Amino acid sequence: MAAEAQCDVHMIEADVLLRGAVGGNGEPIMAHPPETDSDNTLQEWLKEIVNTDKGIKLDFKSLEAVRPSLELLEHVKQHLRRPVWINADILPGPNGSNAAVDAKGFLDAVTSFFPDVTLSLGWTTGWHPGKHNRGYDWVMVKEMAQICSTLSQPVTFPVRAALVRQSVSELCWLMQQSDSYSLTVWTGKEDVYSVEDLLYIRENFDKSRIYYDILEPQNSEFKKAIGVE
Repeated sequence: MAAEAQCDVHMIEADVLLRGAVGGNGEPIMAHPPETDSDNTLQEWLKEIVNTDKGIKLDFKSLEAVRPSLELLEHVKQHLRRPVWINADILPGPNGSNAAVDAKGFLDAVTSFFPDVTLSLGWTTGWHPGKHNRGYDWVMVKEMAQICSTLSQPVTFPVRAALVRQSVSELCWLMQQSDSYSLTVWTGKEDVYSVEDLLYIRENFDKSRIYYDILEPQNSEFKKAIGVE
C-alpha cells in the first residue's frame, strides 16, 4: 500500500470481496479470487487512502460485497480528494468463464449510495495463448449500451488490450452512444500484445476518452512511443 501511494499512478485499485468469498457474511477484505481471506480489510485500506492524493477504483467480484463496502466508503467520502470509480464485470464477454455480477443489483446498490460516481462496467473475459481469441461482438456492446442508456453518471468500459484490435468497430459504436463514456484499456499478466496494439487503439479512439491500466514493460515502452516520460 505504501509503495502504491508513492508511485506515479493516478489511481489505486482494490479487489474487494467478503471474508469467506461468495456467500460469505464477513467484513469486506482486499483479496482476489480464488483467495477468500486476507489480513487487509477494506476499512483499514480506506483509512490509509484518505491520506494520499490518489483516486481509487473498487473492483467487485460479487454482489454481496457491494453494499457493506459502499457503507464504509460513505464514511470517508468527504475526505477523498480524487475520483472514485466502482467496477464490476456485469456481462459475459469474449472467452470469459467467470460469472458476471448481477447488473441490476450492482447498479441499484451503487447509485443509491453514490449517484455521481464513475461506473466502471465491464465484461468477463479470457485470453488463451496459441488460440484465436475473439473480441467484443455486437451482441455484447449493444447489451451494454442498453443497460447504460438510463444512467446519468460517467461510465468507463474496461476492455482487454489484447482483444480491442479485433473489436474497434463495435467499441467505436459504443463510445458514440454518449459523450460521458470512456474506455479503460487493461491487460492480463499472461496476455500477448504489443506496443503497436496500444498505439492502434490510441489512433482509433478519442485520446481524451481513453485510460490505461497496463503492465511493464509495455507501459514504459508505450509512454516512450507517445512522447510521455
